[in-house]
Amino acid sequence: MAKIKKVGHVVLGVRDPARSVKFYTEVLGMELVNVLDEMQMAFFSFGERDHDIAVIKVPDEQPVGSSGLAHTALEIEGGQEQLRELYERLKRCGARVEFTTDHVLTKSVYFFDPDGNRLEIFSQELPSASAKQYLHETRAAADVMRPLDLETATA
Repeated sequence: MAKIKKVGHVVLGVRDPARSVKFYTEVLGMELVNVLDEMQMAFFSFGERDHDIAVIKVPDEQPVGSSGLAHTALEIEGGQEQLRELYERLKRCGARVEFTTDHVLTKSVYFFDPDGNRLEIFSQELPSASAKQYLHETRAAADVMRPLDLETATA
């Protein structure tokens, strides 16, 4: 049976990504892995993982907690087959699935809990060092946001 094993990372909505870069690197001592200017998003690591925290710009007219990618990510045990199993369970139980995506370093399902909190379940596809290097070299959103069809995909 597929199951979740730990919190993988958190994506936070922010007003000023540049201010956040300074805070997370200078105050918290995190490594800045990459900034995707197109998405106004930055990725930070405590050293081992590709990213532990990411921040994304929230449009001025929206509250901070509502950013399109603000979420808590939960890493699952196993790979795409187990991800598909959990995806089917979410649908069976009536959870609102927002989208699925292939981030290359992970494969992911984004959904909401009953109160509207965005969650992500993901299978880690690349080892930590390779994932960190891939994210460090990423230059465009399309490099980390590829289609993932869990309805018809096979493991």
